[in-house]
Amino acid sequence: MSKQYTINLEEYPMDWIVKLCGPQDKHFSLICDAFSVQLLVRDNELRVLCEDEKVFHRIEKLIASVMEMLENHVDVQERDIMYLCRLAKTDKLDQLAAMYQRPIGKAISGKLIYPKTIGQRYLFQCMSHSDIVFATGVAGTGKTYLAVVYAVSQLKNGAVRKIILTRPAVEAGENLGFLPGDLKEKVDPYLRPLYDALYDTLGSEQVEKLIEKGIIEIAPLAYMRGRTLDNAFIILDEAQNTTRSQMKMFLTRMGFQSKIVITGDVTQIDLIRKQDSGLLNAKQLLSGIDGISFVELTSLDVVRNPLVQKIIERYEREEEGYGKNTSD
Repeated sequence: MSKQYTINLEEYPMDWIVKLCGPQDKHFSLICDAFSVQLLVRDNELRVLCEDEKVFHRIEKLIASVMEMLENHVDVQERDIMYLCRLAKTDKLDQLAAMYQRPIGKAISGKLIYPKTIGQRYLFQCMSHSDIVFATGVAGTGKTYLAVVYAVSQLKNGAVRKIILTRPAVEAGENLGFLPGDLKEKVDPYLRPLYDALYDTLGSEQVEKLIEKGIIEIAPLAYMRGRTLDNAFIILDEAQNTTRSQMKMFLTRMGFQSKIVITGDVTQIDLIRKQDSGLLNAKQLLSGIDGISFVELTSLDVVRNPLVQKIIERYEREEEGYGKNTSD
């Protein structure tokens, strides 16, 4: 039989309570579905109808987490509520306590950018303390975006003098030589995600100025050969499509006062032989070296449309099934 519990909302501004409910009470619907409860706001109180007191305490912590996000000017969306529900159900909400103590950077609008998941926070910590970070994970986990945001913040505070962004230029079996245009026109489509993150944090005008001055450099991986990169923040994106020799070449470009972040999704290797991936090889070869960190983001860290998370999980389950059948 259901019991009624209450959470006092009197200390919170009315607009926070509206955001807690979500558009057309969508946030409440997600919480109700996740915990099989009923929620109702009456007279500055949130009434929770549920059968288990333990469930109520989880919801109580969840509501407190949402309010903390709103206090830190975070735009709470459906994906955030779904993520908080998952954490609450596994009693991991306490790990969010330090999430909003330090922003990664700032958007061009002035809005502070914080990690959105525990995995993202760990990536931020690793970038802060390690000179080389390997960040792997499925699509939509924010690997590239966070790396670029952090790189821009390091440039702004003078920790580095330039940002270098690079990717393998050949993907999904398409060779650059068959694409129309000059080199920049051939390469730019592959580097679009890097530009998007830069525009978010600096604005398109400032980005173009810094590119003209050489303070931001965006180039294919092949252009790194023979260079030594000092006082730079270097990001290698889509690293799953590097070969072993390319990865070795890239890592040995690192000079003094530099940081390297390598991002990739090992489920999307476009090389003819997946075992040739420089990213897979580096994860095995370089683990345990002081100053090098490895971060694995999962479907729980997806920050795109909630459907993306569900799609990824289905594919992961199917691939696990194939793996079991193969081993049999």
